[in-house]
Formats: sequence, structure tokens, C-alpha cells
Amino acid sequence: MRAYLGLGSNLGDRRANIEEAVRRLNDTAAVRVTRVSSMYDTEPVGGPPQPRYLNAACEVETELTPHELLRAALAVEDAMGRTREVHWGPRNIDIDILLYGELVIQDEELTVPHPRMTERAFVLRPLADIAPRVRHPETKKDIRTTLADIQAKSGDKNRH
Repeated sequence: MRAYLGLGSNLGDRRANIEEAVRRLNDTAAVRVTRVSSMYDTEPVGGPPQPRYLNAACEVETELTPHELLRAALAVEDAMGRTREVHWGPRNIDIDILLYGELVIQDEELTVPHPRMTERAFVLRPLADIAPRVRHPETKKDIRTTLADIQAKSGDKNRH
């Protein structure tokens, strides 16, 4: 199954953190990273005052179920020393499942597609690098169109 993950870091060497997370994901059994976006420097959204983020996205081919992929992503975060002290607070690495094929999942452990991805240019811009024509299973719009829509609403093509 093809899935798309969002990655972010705003502590330490942000680029190295994202690169390490991609390596660790690729080293996970039944997960193969097939594409990685460019990295984008972005303002933090929500949470306390904190440093700027570096955001990216990756495409993976996996035999894991969505919940197993979530556990694998959390294991990578844990192995890299991710702590969860403040909701939406600073972090050395954050890995989110954005899309998992055409599936729509909402339970106590996982929501796919990611519930706020269609509102966040910092998620859509890197995703559009690697999956511009992939359609959101609920809105039926492709990623490139969704990104253009939120950029038009903000009045700023470069807004993150």
C-alpha cells in the first residue's frame, strides 16, 4: 500500500533530524521510502512560542496496516528521543500519517487522512512536491489544487 507521511522538526539540527527519520523509516520492516520532498522552513502553527520548523513529506510503500504504520512512526520518534511535554510544543521530530491509500479511518488511535492537512500549507507544500495529483479521499481534490486553494485564501503564494 502507498502512504504519505509528514515530517517536521524544530529542535536541534532540523535537516539531520528529518533525514534520520527517513532513514529509520526506510529501515523499518515492511516499509520502503520511495520519494522524499524538498524541505521547507516554516512558522510554527499553534502551541507555545517556539523556533521555526523544517517540514517535509515522504511516500512509502508498506505492507503494514495503518495502525502498524502509526506504531512504526511512533517507534522512530521514540528512538530519536521525541518527548511530548507540551501539546503542539517544540519537537526534534514529528511524523504524521497524512494519507494511507484511499482509506478513511477515524478511531481513538488514528485519524486518516490527517484531520488538518487541508488547512496547512506547511503540510501540503512538501506533499505537493511528491504527490501533486493524489486525491484526498474525502474532498476528492488533488493535493496541488488544495494547496492552491489555501494559498488563494491567504492571499500569499509563499505563506506557510
